[in-house]
Amino acid sequence: MRATGPIPVPVPPRRDPWRFVRPLGHRDFRMLFSAVVLSIFGAGMWAVVMVYTVIGAGGTAVDLSLVAASMAVGLLLCAIPGGVAADRLSRRGIVRAVELVNLLATGSVAVAGAMGAVTIAHLAIAAFVIGAGAGFFFPAYSAILPRLLPPEQLLAANGLEGAIRPALQQAAGPAVAGVVVAAVIAPAHAAFVIAGAHALALVLLMFVRPEPADEAAETGRHGSASSDPTSARGVFHDLKEAVVFTLRTPWLLWTLLYATIWVLVTMGPEEVLLPFVTRERIGEDPRLFAFLLAAIGIGGVVGSIVVSSMRLPRRYLTVMNLVWGLSTLPMIVLGVTDVYWLMVLSCFLIGFGFSYGNVIWGTLLQRRVPRHMLGRVSSLDFFVSLALMPVSMALAGPVAEVVPIPVIFLIAGLVPFLLAFVVIAVARMPRDEIAHPLDA
Repeated sequence: MRATGPIPVPVPPRRDPWRFVRPLGHRDFRMLFSAVVLSIFGAGMWAVVMVYTVIGAGGTAVDLSLVAASMAVGLLLCAIPGGVAADRLSRRGIVRAVELVNLLATGSVAVAGAMGAVTIAHLAIAAFVIGAGAGFFFPAYSAILPRLLPPEQLLAANGLEGAIRPALQQAAGPAVAGVVVAAVIAPAHAAFVIAGAHALALVLLMFVRPEPADEAAETGRHGSASSDPTSARGVFHDLKEAVVFTLRTPWLLWTLLYATIWVLVTMGPEEVLLPFVTRERIGEDPRLFAFLLAAIGIGGVVGSIVVSSMRLPRRYLTVMNLVWGLSTLPMIVLGVTDVYWLMVLSCFLIGFGFSYGNVIWGTLLQRRVPRHMLGRVSSLDFFVSLALMPVSMALAGPVAEVVPIPVIFLIAGLVPFLLAFVVIAVARMPRDEIAHPLDA
C-alpha cells in the first residue's frame, strides 16, 4: 500500500546578510586578516614613499626604474620558490618571517633617511627584498586559509581580501603616504610609518595559533611527502608534481592560459596608454588620471563585496570566465570616447568585473586543488599572471607608434571577451562544474 500525504517541498537556503563578514568570527583568521590589512596598507604607502625617496636621494627617472624593477624581479624570482615553501614549511612561519623581513627592509630605509645616508643601491636592495617577500607571502596566505576556515566561508574570506586590497593599496595607502611625505623633513622619514605597520602586523601574526594537525593524514591520502621539509624528493619533484597536476586539470590549465593572454593584451593599454589618452582628450591635470585609477579600485571593492555576499554560483567556472571577458569590453569605450564620465564608468566596470572573477578564482583554487600542493599551484598562478605584465607594458608604447590608439583598445576589449567563450568550450567547463558542485 502506497503512503499518501503531502509531498515535501524543498526549502531554498536562506540568504545570509552577514555572509561577507562570517570569516571574521574565527579568531585566527581575524589575526591573520588584520596583519594582511596592515601589510597591504604598508605596500600602498611604499609605492609613494619609494618614488619620493629616490628623488630625495638625487635619483633620476632611470634610478626610479631600477628600484621599481628590483622589486618586480624579486617578486618574479620568488613566486615559484614561495609556493614550494608554502607546501613544505609552516605557512604561519612563512608569513611571520616575511613580515619580519619587511620590517627590517623598510626600517633600514627609515633609519638611513634619518641619518641622511639613503642611496639608490640601498633602495634597490630594499625593494628587491620587499618584492621577494611578497613572492613568499601570498602563496602561504592562500594555502593557510583552507586550514583556518570551513569551505563555505572561503568565498567570503577571499572577498574581504579582494575588497581591502584596492581600497588600501591604490587609495588609502598612497593618500596617507602623500600626506606624511609632505609633512616630514625627508621622504625616507615616512618609511617609519611603513615599518610601524609591518611591526604591528608581525605582532598580530604571533597570536595566530598553529594550524590543525591534519597534515599527516592528508599527506597519506595524496601519497606525497612534499609537506615534509626534510623529504628527499626535492624541490624539483614538488614543482613537477604541481605542473603535472595543472596540465592534467583542464579548468585550471585553460584559465591560466586565458589569464596570461588577458594580462598581455590589457595591462599595457591600461597602465601605459590610458594616461596619455586622458591627457590628450580630457586635460593635463594629473588628478584626472588618478580619478580613473580610483574608479578601478572602487569597482574592485564593490565587485569583491557583491560576489562574496552571495553563494558561489552553481556555474562557477562559466560565470567567472564570462565576467572576466565582459570586464574588458569597457576598454573599447576608453579607446574612443572623450567624455570623462564615460571613462570613469568604464574604469569602474573594469575593476568590478576583474575583482568579481578573482574572488571566485581564489576560492576555486582553495577548494579544488589538493591542499598538499595548494601553495605551489597558487604560486604558478601568481607567476603566470605577472610574467607577461612587463612585456605588455614594454610593447604598448612601440605598438602605439604604428597602430591607432582606438584599435589597440578595441583589441584589448574584444580579445579577452571572445577568448572567454573559447576557453569555456575547450575546457568543457559547463560539464566540469556540474560534475564537481561547490554548494556554498
